[in-house]
Amino acid sequence: MRTAVVTDSTAYTTPEERSRLNIRMIPLSVNIAGELFAEEVDITASEFYDKVRGAKEFPKTTQPPIGEFVALYEELSKDYDEVVSIHLSSGISGTYQGAVQAGEMVEGIDVYTFDSEISCAVQGFYVLRAAEMAAEGATAKEIMDALADMQQYVRAYFIVDDLAHLQRGGRLSSAAALIGGLLQVKPVLHFVDKVIVPFEKIRTRKKALKRAEELLAADASKFEAMDAVVIHGNCETEAEAWMAQLAANYPNVNFKLSYFGPVIGTHLGEGAMGLGWTKQ
Repeated sequence: MRTAVVTDSTAYTTPEERSRLNIRMIPLSVNIAGELFAEEVDITASEFYDKVRGAKEFPKTTQPPIGEFVALYEELSKDYDEVVSIHLSSGISGTYQGAVQAGEMVEGIDVYTFDSEISCAVQGFYVLRAAEMAAEGATAKEIMDALADMQQYVRAYFIVDDLAHLQRGGRLSSAAALIGGLLQVKPVLHFVDKVIVPFEKIRTRKKALKRAEELLAADASKFEAMDAVVIHGNCETEAEAWMAQLAANYPNVNFKLSYFGPVIGTHLGEGAMGLGWTKQ
């Protein structure tokens, strides 16, 4: 059995990772002042932040048309028996459901869809694990079982500068955004039941980052080895400094740097930071 791996652009896998592990990627798009850009294809993260900084009109995000999934699955059916298609949380996007529907429309290949219940490079942890297993000859069922098991060890926390982005995009309640704005807090956010909710409300950015580190430390003390990622919204220098500090403090954790691209950046805003990890 030959198994292909598909994901969407919000996993922010690198071109090198996709090439090395033969990962196929379907882009989501961002609409900026009436112009549509496929992320990771038509626009880079830094270009996006430059375009929307100070803009009067809030950008909008768009999930891939089902037809793009159908076309890709049909193309893969020529060389593969199965597909594992891994997508951002179904609680914040219809992308996963679109992949499910497309899989039901295609003949000649079995499509297994996986709801990561999260996004960004933490979603990418699932994608890379699946692709590595597929390269070793694992079946789709074996990969899906491994991803389901992995879910209990995946964690991610996000710190945003302005909750208004999440509220305007419908990813956070108006009440939560209002409370954050009134108190000038830097809430630590996470995913619960597939949606973004506050984890703790913390007064300053420095303390919020420290709290995320404390949560990482708790797991780093339990597991022999972990993979972790520092994610930034166009604040690379700060993210690199934080990652260097974390790497020095937790030698059993393998860190990498990633970013919030246009689609997720639309909802989190410039200056957002994230920390995610999983057991190796």
